[in-house]
Amino acid sequence: MISSPVIEQLLDDRSYHIEFNGHLSNHSKHAVVALALLGASPDRIKEYYDNYAKLTTYGYGLEPPRPSKYVITEENWKEFFGRRTSFSSYCEFFDRKERELGMDEVLRRYVPTLLPGWVGAFTHATIHLGWALEAGSRWMTIEGLAYMAFSYVSCHPERTSSADAGASAVDSLLRIAGAWDNDREQLRKWAQELGTVPESGVPEGIHPELARSGLQYRNARMLAEGHPLIYDTPSWIADQDVPTSWEQLYYTATLLYLSRPGDFVLLHLITSLHAMEQIAARLPEDMHRYVITCYWTAMLGVVFALADFPKRAKLAALHSAFEDTADAGGSETWRPDWELTVARSFEEEEEHNPKLVHVMRRMWERTGGRSIYRTAAAQFTATPALPPSFEQPPNE
Repeated sequence: MISSPVIEQLLDDRSYHIEFNGHLSNHSKHAVVALALLGASPDRIKEYYDNYAKLTTYGYGLEPPRPSKYVITEENWKEFFGRRTSFSSYCEFFDRKERELGMDEVLRRYVPTLLPGWVGAFTHATIHLGWALEAGSRWMTIEGLAYMAFSYVSCHPERTSSADAGASAVDSLLRIAGAWDNDREQLRKWAQELGTVPESGVPEGIHPELARSGLQYRNARMLAEGHPLIYDTPSWIADQDVPTSWEQLYYTATLLYLSRPGDFVLLHLITSLHAMEQIAARLPEDMHRYVITCYWTAMLGVVFALADFPKRAKLAALHSAFEDTADAGGSETWRPDWELTVARSFEEEEEHNPKLVHVMRRMWERTGGRSIYRTAAAQFTATPALPPSFEQPPNE
């Protein structure tokens, strides 16, 4: 929970649309939350917010709110999932519902239906919601719910089956990496072809704007097509206690990130995992394993869509190095190291980096100083170059 008049005002700001230049997500409020939780001053955060609105790291400014084409109601709120329309009307819908029911009931009633689409907008809608809940911002939470509906891309949890007997998340990851090693060229070719827009046009069920994205198109196509390895739901999700599963997921997502330090795509699996845990904490306990299943299924879809799953030997070597490694000496010993990493993140224009630092520091503290999180926190990413498709105007 963040308590600062300046921060609260920024998170309540309604001056800009949730996206810009087509499908690019407005990350400004994510940065506000991350910087505030890391201890940046309100003045520094306000400066970042204003500068980002004028010129994002992609070279475009934010855009004003867009008028809605449809009025969203209780009767039709599912009808426009993923159609990238009427964001402001979705906000109005959830705003009304919150005033009528209260936030806890809104989350309980609507989030389970939205969860399968959590990877839409390349996880940024889920990040918007989860980080809003952590910050305690009512309006940002409303926006997050609206954005999840607006950008919905299903990971199809209904296709899952209990076919993976792995005892932990790492076991499951290594098994899948081994399967890729055994058939890498064929799987890579399949994933590359799946992620290429056919000459006949965008396949049915995929929004045309996602083809302009490249990355989001590949994710949407992979999640729509699927693969048996993606749907082999691990037994550990059902067998072990939920807190252990969350910790294993953080460790596994961080292993993936360290297999390609600074990878823009893999970093999102860490910051969106944090969001998913925040969301799950506001749902009934009997929903928590479902949240974990949705995360695991879509996480694999995202990595498959890269068309180059990390090799098992590398993941296993990293696991061997970090599995039992903790930073000796306690928090006081490592305080200067963390202060330096946090200070570096304050100077970053790329807001994904302070988000990474916040999640990694939180996990370092939560796990008694596991070295993997301090190591990953310092591996900053860079804004990727936009694909040639951005030479064309948005498809909206």
